[in-house]
Amino acid sequence: MQFVFYLLIYPVIWLFSVLPFKLLYGISDLLSFFVYRVFGYRKKTVRKNLALAFPDKTPEERKKIEKNFYTHFTDLIMEMMKAFRMSPKQMQERMKFINPELLNKFAENNKNVVLVGGHYGNWEWIFYLAQLTKARPVGTYLKINNPYFEKFMLKNRKRFGGELIETKQLRKTLKEWGEKKQLFLLGLLADQSPQWHKSRYWRKFFNRLVPVHVGPEELAKEYDAAVVFLKIKKRKRGFYEAEFIEITPDARRLPDYQITDKYIELLENQIKEDPRYYLWTHNRFKHQNKLEERKRRNNKLVIKE
Repeated sequence: MQFVFYLLIYPVIWLFSVLPFKLLYGISDLLSFFVYRVFGYRKKTVRKNLALAFPDKTPEERKKIEKNFYTHFTDLIMEMMKAFRMSPKQMQERMKFINPELLNKFAENNKNVVLVGGHYGNWEWIFYLAQLTKARPVGTYLKINNPYFEKFMLKNRKRFGGELIETKQLRKTLKEWGEKKQLFLLGLLADQSPQWHKSRYWRKFFNRLVPVHVGPEELAKEYDAAVVFLKIKKRKRGFYEAEFIEITPDARRLPDYQITDKYIELLENQIKEDPRYYLWTHNRFKHQNKLEERKRRNNKLVIKE
């Protein structure tokens, strides 16, 4: 059945991947109408998130962000499928990396890099970064139940030269690379909710006290890495630019959680600049009322009010 499902879906993905961008965005407009107006996909979650994040905005202002978000959301779906057939030239034109020399500076100094970002803009197209860096770019993914889709996804995402490692195998792989003195550029999107009953660090995100991931900071300290923030801007439909902002050249020199705090601050500022392009369908604030229960289970945690 998994192979049959793959055979049914693959032609659809292939068709969208070969269509010109102009036609893709026409389809996106139609899809946005159905996703937002007809089916209301996760509309309650989006509306709740925007109300929590922007209580000072008027309902009309939040409604405008909401509508624009869904247009971007379906654009993103089209762009993800288009990426399977995009040429290096197309990627270079549509995803501009402003200062890759910052990453190459660390590689020249024999320094690993942990690149942190959020689900903002088009994070899928950053795989082209492998063409511009001297270190070994690597991302993580959660295992896909369908082995045919997993093989297809891995093949296409690695075609520009980067690596993809299943999340469960990440530490093992990085350890092996470290023993071989192989530099890595590890990209992590750490803005979604961790498991609240296991989280060790809680801090404010848009003035809401929530658990946050500290994995990027821990990995950076474990492998003596620099930490860099990836800031993506959407210049216009189908065109993005990415800027690299140094958080620290040496993670081990900073106190615990300072890197995580700086990352959250940069992410929040990025979203505030233009909230239309953040992934509001994720229920980011769902654990804000779980702190007291977390304390009762285990009080060995750090809270930054």
